[in-house]
Amino acid sequence: MRLEGVVELGDLQVKLVWFDSMGAKSSCILVKTPGVNILVDPGAAEMQPGYPLPPEEKERLLLEAREAILRAAGEADMVIISHYHYDHHTLPRGFEELYRGKELWIKDPNRWINQSQWGRARLFLEQLAEVYGVEGERYTEPQQREFEDPLEKLPLAVQKDFGDYQRRREELLEAGRRWFRKVAEMWASKKWCREFESDDVKVRFADGKSLRFGRTHIRFTEPLFHGIEYERTGWVFATVIERGGVKVLHSSDLQGPLIEDYAEWIVKEKPDLLILDGPTTYLFGYMLNRINLNRSVENAVRIVRELEDSMIIYDHHLLRDALYRERVSKVYEEAEKLGRRVLTAAELYGHKPLILEITEKQRGETG
Repeated sequence: MRLEGVVELGDLQVKLVWFDSMGAKSSCILVKTPGVNILVDPGAAEMQPGYPLPPEEKERLLLEAREAILRAAGEADMVIISHYHYDHHTLPRGFEELYRGKELWIKDPNRWINQSQWGRARLFLEQLAEVYGVEGERYTEPQQREFEDPLEKLPLAVQKDFGDYQRRREELLEAGRRWFRKVAEMWASKKWCREFESDDVKVRFADGKSLRFGRTHIRFTEPLFHGIEYERTGWVFATVIERGGVKVLHSSDLQGPLIEDYAEWIVKEKPDLLILDGPTTYLFGYMLNRINLNRSVENAVRIVRELEDSMIIYDHHLLRDALYRERVSKVYEEAEKLGRRVLTAAELYGHKPLILEITEKQRGETG
């Protein structure tokens, strides 16, 4: 019997706990293996003001999402948090059972993090310590003073020819370098958080680490940009979970991916199940321009083309926009042409994405 919202892959069972296509911002999955059960990005947030639902309905869906995440947490041994946006993590106070008894592998709060998430990470860790009775010194002096320009690790993006946009791109990259140097000064000068544990919780920083639980292998990438190069929203990490030759890749917020080197990495990984967040088309013309939308679409098309036997869950940011299908139409056209499986979390549950249900109903009422 097929379970709702579940993908069976050998010894891995992947539950799509909640995603934007279901009506609240989230990208949460539960991966169950014979050795360890893993909850990834247990956060949910209310849809943006422009999402076409009344406030009380947005609030109801947010509560429903949080309840689903809490139920999933009851089955988990480990919790992974890829970054500190509230649609990817939940503060412990008021949600004590979410993290109780868990081993947490979280985004490093001390480096490769922007100013906003630096503060959110500390709030999260302070609440964890308070709620679960962690004692002892939790801060230390900075453990690193020099940081390499992250663009050095993106040769494909650096070498890409942007034509008439190239000059403007160079200006934006230089502004980004100045921002990076400023935020790196913060990492090098302010107190760092320590890892800690108590009887009720264990906290470890995940960036670049690798773990084994029997035959289950979990890998966390080095920090990746949350969008374009020098994205001011900071960095995330992606998670790869493997067992018995089967692989799940949760890409977190790469927005497409926007960066060509990240698409290259995903293709080389060849995951059996890829969780891909898509571009922020609901911000098109404001924080997403045509050049970068095209990059995101081109990278997703390449991934669809080259991952012959994979299922791709294409959701999260993308499903905040009623026009998402036409704005990334080439991705769906490529999937249909090649017979690839590209779908939203709602569709895996057997439903239309909520944003499409709403807009179709509105057209019917005004037609």
